[in-house]
Amino acid sequence: MSLPDAFQDIAKRVNNWGRWGSGDEIGTLNLITDEVVTEAAATVRTGHRVPLALPLQQDGVQTGVIPGRVNPLHTMVQINQEIFGPGTVACSDDVVTMGLQAATHWDALPHVSHSGRLYNGRPAHTVTPHGGAGFSGIGTVRHIVSRGVLLDVARARGTDRLDGGYAVTPEDLDAAEELAGTRVRAGDIVLVRTGQIQAFLAGDRHGYAYPSPGLSIRTPEWFHARDVAAVANDTLTFEVFPPEVEDLWLPVHALHLVEMGMPQGQNWNLEKLSTACGEAGRYAFLLTATPEPFTGATGSPVAPVAVL
Repeated sequence: MSLPDAFQDIAKRVNNWGRWGSGDEIGTLNLITDEVVTEAAATVRTGHRVPLALPLQQDGVQTGVIPGRVNPLHTMVQINQEIFGPGTVACSDDVVTMGLQAATHWDALPHVSHSGRLYNGRPAHTVTPHGGAGFSGIGTVRHIVSRGVLLDVARARGTDRLDGGYAVTPEDLDAAEELAGTRVRAGDIVLVRTGQIQAFLAGDRHGYAYPSPGLSIRTPEWFHARDVAAVANDTLTFEVFPPEVEDLWLPVHALHLVEMGMPQGQNWNLEKLSTACGEAGRYAFLLTATPEPFTGATGSPVAPVAVL
């Protein structure tokens, strides 16, 4: 079954294929120029640092609904072992088995495809069992540092947490932008707060996953018009779930990653950032959020930090 005309129309309007050349692999991250980073650094006033990552733990956000996406399994392989002989310095060492998108993470551009294509028109079959993503894998992203802007949609709408199934619209983003007192501009990384992460933090893993507020299919055009470099939020599915258009699954993923070439992040804990921004009366900050450079991977864990 082909994707509906409404989706295809939006896809044409936000498409960035060829914008940075036919060989480009990083999409909208090209918008984070040296000038953008210099201006981002100028937003730092107090040096207050706010971590945005969930702990990597076995009792994490994954419930088994998404096949193969397992929570981190941490195993010790050495415990105080004198590997160079008796009386030498003893070492402890460990390994982790986990889904790269298990907790706070970035989706790389090949994370989804549609109509047999990835970003910049690359064939979907370039993602292979042994090599992973042949193009635009997360390892091509060497650094993500830019101005971050928190669009606190929940606060802008007068609530601490949006209802499950609420579709965040461009009008909601406008309201949150007005609350923030700054206009989102080219090269920014936008963090959209719904408050949904509160369910997970309270121990309700299943309630966190479903039903969930999230971005509407109408929002990619908003981000495209402002030349946003990347978007992340505080939900498991990123977009509203269940979908706002019946049987149209993950359309926002497809529009962002495939058509726009714009990375997106999920499971970001924006609660302390919301408090800090509210107390400071400003919602723009320096954001560091560089993914782990796994070659060929379609996503990566990240430990973002906002510096106010």
